[in-house]
Amino acid sequence: MGDVLAGIHSTWEFDTDSVLIRFERGIRTPKLFHVLGERRVPYEALSAVELAPGGKRGTVVLRAEPRLGADPLLEAAAGQLKDGCDPYRLVLPAERETLADYYATELRAVLGADADKPAEHHLVAAPAPPHSFKAYDGKASFDGKTVFFRWFWTGASSTKWKAGDQSFQVTELEDVEWRSPEVTGGHLRLLPRGGKAPEEGEPDKDPASVVFGIGYGLVHESLPFAASVLEAVRAAGPEASLEGPSSPQGIRPSRTAHPGRSDPADIAERIRHLGELHEAGLLTDDEFTKKKTDLLAEL
Repeated sequence: MGDVLAGIHSTWEFDTDSVLIRFERGIRTPKLFHVLGERRVPYEALSAVELAPGGKRGTVVLRAEPRLGADPLLEAAAGQLKDGCDPYRLVLPAERETLADYYATELRAVLGADADKPAEHHLVAAPAPPHSFKAYDGKASFDGKTVFFRWFWTGASSTKWKAGDQSFQVTELEDVEWRSPEVTGGHLRLLPRGGKAPEEGEPDKDPASVVFGIGYGLVHESLPFAASVLEAVRAAGPEASLEGPSSPQGIRPSRTAHPGRSDPADIAERIRHLGELHEAGLLTDDEFTKKKTDLLAEL
């Protein structure tokens, strides 16, 4: 596509096989977006695209839905992120709805044949280590290979003090469980590979967990941590793909962004849509001519 769509908290830059999401660092921008900075999302990592009215009057939202298992951040979040912290939501002024609809149509056109299937491995990179944050009962840190828990005498249970400070190689782990600090019982728990899962509801007594609390384990600190560990765990697992990404450079290009000749009827509809944008003054003469030429080249 080669275009840019600027929203209120982020900007989407469309490439031939991916979209680069750049997050703003303004005062009103969620802190999670500050930490993420930018994320490159291959089109093959997406399952759907929708455009809907925004939560605030005078806005619309363009949202891309990632495939199950394609993004370690959303896999770790497990549906617990609030809408305002969803990195796949682009909030726009309502007057840009027509343009947003055009891009939504363009994105749907490049979704892969496996868009409705879970991804076999992560296609979007997690925030890169090292990471660290303070939980209520200890400090958690991760260097890319090992997770460390160092207990605080003011918060850790006697069970954790008796067990001592902990370290876990990612090769020893099966999964990561993150429960948002914005709800009761927030915690980060490491699940051992091939071992028995700890008893549910007792992370304060589990040496493989740190517990959150008011001011501890904040979303923008603990979720990127959990996603980074999860990505490393998946890459180290027995079924991990050798091509699994550990950085933005490891993301594989989409094999389905241009799956052959397009349907002429679809091309005609998209050119008609371009014409409407041109007549509305949202595309210049040069932009309209270029995009029309690009579409005709797909026939």
